[in-house]
Amino acid sequence: MSEQVKEEIKFLEGPQSRWKEFKFSINVLFEFIKGFRALHFVGPCVTIFGSARFKDGHPYYEAAEELSGKIAQLGFTIMTGGGPGIMEAANKGAKAVGGRSVGCNIVLPIEQHPNPYLDKWVNIRYFFIRKTLLIKYSYAFVVMPGGFGTLDEYFEALTLIQTRKISEFPIVIFDTAFHKDLIEHIEFLKTRATISVTDTQLFLVTDSIDEAVAYIQKNSVVKFGLTTEKPHKPFRWLFER
Repeated sequence: MSEQVKEEIKFLEGPQSRWKEFKFSINVLFEFIKGFRALHFVGPCVTIFGSARFKDGHPYYEAAEELSGKIAQLGFTIMTGGGPGIMEAANKGAKAVGGRSVGCNIVLPIEQHPNPYLDKWVNIRYFFIRKTLLIKYSYAFVVMPGGFGTLDEYFEALTLIQTRKISEFPIVIFDTAFHKDLIEHIEFLKTRATISVTDTQLFLVTDSIDEAVAYIQKNSVVKFGLTTEKPHKPFRWLFER
């Protein structure tokens, strides 16, 4: 077990010494700054969430690749968690059409390497920082088939939109068959009044790549008047690029 993992486990066990918690806070601060420096100039992004376990040639992989390519052609940078599977497919799709492709890779005990289709990436130690960065730079989210991590990222974005902590950016849930039980459970929550009746309007469930792209264009580009021009220029004296 790495020292980083031991440090995180210890931190989450409850109150530590003031000095240890101060040091952990400083580490978190530097992780955020590292992420900000790496991603500040990537332009408006669409983040693709999905499993790391699907290989090239799988229908989900191919769908993510095609969908991401068409989103990139709208002028967006495709952002992912930087790893293999659906993440790799999304970055590959962006690169194939000449689009920008970035990743926010998580450092794991079983090391996850950035995929080869990234123009730029940053390695992040903590999941909560990684999720913040994936959301911070994105104007739409696509949820492809995935596991616990994908659902965690989806509900994080959905909760922030529902509670108006971020703007009402579009969320696309792709593949109705895979997500059938999830959507049924969300509808069940609505019958029990644990969510509002309008909350299911915060996302689109579809099997159509063209419908997904049109939904993002209407509810992100048009709705928020987005431009794909980069709003900031790097300062060389800060070693930015």
